[in-house]
Amino acid sequence: DVQLQASGGGLVQVGGSLRLSCTASGFTLDAFDIAWFRQAPGKEREGIARISSDDGAASVKGRFTISSDNAKNTVYLQMNNLKPEDTAVYYCAAGSYGDADVPKEEGADFWGRGTQVTVSS
Repeated sequence: DVQLQASGGGLVQVGGSLRLSCTASGFTLDAFDIAWFRQAPGKEREGIARISSDDGAASVKGRFTISSDNAKNTVYLQMNNLKPEDTAVYYCAAGSYGDADVPKEEGADFWGRGTQVTVSS
């Protein structure tokens, strides 16, 4: 049974940081790309970043960094200098996203449950 477990969300003040984790079970990270998405209240879900098992860490949006630890079968999203507009439910999803910097939902094969991030001002 393949699963993704997202964790690490919470309530943080403006300017704070959070590190989200997405842990895979039932498969290893070399089987799929892993992407992070988010959905803010009243908005459509949007892609943030994606990573393959042989990629290094990459900075996205200037404040976020996606990385992976293959030994732990986990992908991370480090988020710094958080802003109120970052408030959303964050999801990770396994699939195939090509070379796009911003992953699209159509590339996802299966999803983990979301983790809520709330940034207070």
